[in-house]
Amino acid sequence: MRTILAGLALCSAVASTALAAEPSPELIAYGKTLVEAGDCAGCHTADPAKPFAGGKRIDTPFGAIYAPNLTPDSDTGIGAWTDADFTRAVRTGIAPDGSNYYPAFPYPYFTKMTKDDTLAIRAYLGTLAPVVSRNKPPELRWPLNYRSLMRVWNAMFFKPGLFEPDQSQSAAWNRGGYLVTGLGHCGACHTPKNYFGADKTAQALSGSEVGGWYAPRLDGAARTGLKSWSVEDITEYLQSGRNAKSHAGGLMAEVVVNSTAKMSDADLRAIAVYLKSLPPSRRETIVTPPDEAEMKAGEAVYAKLCIACHEADGSGAPRIYPPLPGNALLQSVNPSSTLRIILDGAHTVTTPRAPNTGEMPNYAKQLSDDDIAAVTNYIRNSWGNAGPLVTPAQVAKARKGD
Repeated sequence: MRTILAGLALCSAVASTALAAEPSPELIAYGKTLVEAGDCAGCHTADPAKPFAGGKRIDTPFGAIYAPNLTPDSDTGIGAWTDADFTRAVRTGIAPDGSNYYPAFPYPYFTKMTKDDTLAIRAYLGTLAPVVSRNKPPELRWPLNYRSLMRVWNAMFFKPGLFEPDQSQSAAWNRGGYLVTGLGHCGACHTPKNYFGADKTAQALSGSEVGGWYAPRLDGAARTGLKSWSVEDITEYLQSGRNAKSHAGGLMAEVVVNSTAKMSDADLRAIAVYLKSLPPSRRETIVTPPDEAEMKAGEAVYAKLCIACHEADGSGAPRIYPPLPGNALLQSVNPSSTLRIILDGAHTVTTPRAPNTGEMPNYAKQLSDDDIAAVTNYIRNSWGNAGPLVTPAQVAKARKGD
């Protein structure tokens, strides 16, 4: 009888421990907010019917990588991982089997996350429906296909460590810094990279080309950065994908829809407060204006195709058709985003806060490389704007998707 009672007591203790280990609804809900802030679904979802099941191709300058399965499938996902496995993977880039991840997985940013936040993310992912989806091997050029080389890369460029709050700054600034430099991994797109694909930390958030688009400056540069934007402007842009100064397009439009539009107003404002505090990390390019003939050629194209929506003075219809004067992205040193929009057309991002739509047709077939270069130079150098000269050869390259 004593043996039976002892056994029942042991079973009860084990059950109680297991029950206590179950994540609370509050922790799971908090983990969901972190997953959205980190835009995890953006990379780890190839098939919308199978969220977080991985398989999405991520192209890099060194070849392609496929995002892994984050569902709790015990064989092909993370269901068999321990909390320690998950924390080490997220914050140090090391898989449970000891192999290294490539920094397309932004562990150089996630290392700044607290352990509690990391485990909250794991708690939420554990509630997803398990999906059998085997991870695809990367398609990287030799010798980068050898993961062991990442140990050298990490030794050279990876600095593990938590985000360190600045006690001289406000709580909002510190929260924004935590999100921008950590979970939000904004620098993964907006910070230029060196030859090895690592951040040029001295030029943090000063703009970089990614996926055929240009992720613009997020520092305080006067012409091509956020100096003219207020905290309210930045907050509205992240909430809705548009404001009185610009609209989100390309990859940033996806980030708004999948991530920032779902974040709390407090967190978005914190991001804005942090970004507004950043001084320019590098000088803006000195611009030589296009000659008169080029400007006249561009003006003719603009008058024929653009003026109906963007108006003669470029003022457009803010929050429907973006204004062109003072547009920071338009004046960026790299014209990739402007060329993509002219070639491919654009659709205004729709979010719960801004459901009204706007559309710009594509002009890839209607305009020659010379025409697109001319109108690009015109809008980049009218109404007080100043953008480096765009050549027909650059347009041809963009047209090919190079």
